[in-house]
Amino acid sequence: MKYPLLIILLTLFSFQTLQAQDVIDQDVSDRNELKLNAFNLIAFTAIDINYERLINEEASFGTGLFINTGDDNDFGYYRTFSLTPYYRQFFSKRYAKGFFVEGFAMLNSGKEIYDLFLEDQGGQAREDSFTAFALGISVGGKFVTTRGFVAEIYAGIGRNLFGVDLAPEVIGRGGISLGFRF
Repeated sequence: MKYPLLIILLTLFSFQTLQAQDVIDQDVSDRNELKLNAFNLIAFTAIDINYERLINEEASFGTGLFINTGDDNDFGYYRTFSLTPYYRQFFSKRYAKGFFVEGFAMLNSGKEIYDLFLEDQGGQAREDSFTAFALGISVGGKFVTTRGFVAEIYAGIGRNLFGVDLAPEVIGRGGISLGFRF
């Protein structure tokens, strides 16, 4: 009879300790994050900086600034600039960490390059620029150390709603970002 009572007490004590750890982990005064998308920097030679503000333990909002610094791209369409406000909802017991779903809006601009083959001129390229507005959704995961280092991975897709005469109908958003929570 002593052992079942002891097991119940130890289980309750362990559960209480785990809950106290979650409270300590969730009592966060650092609500700002500044991140650099390392994937876009390496893969596309683009600067992609994000600022995020934590609203509470399960929500945040932020904005991303993307500037393509590369001269050429293998794609016919490519983004040269975008401004992307977003809202994130987290699904974890930790304070604004773990799996999230994101809704975003994106003002994006870029260039479309046409190759024109004219017999008398020997061929030439023509470049048209576009500006469009998109809405989309992303999913991802965020990992934060106790000292505030942030690593996140995310991917999403959106559709350009306005300005789609030269712009692509579907746009992508994603990357691997590194930064700090302060």
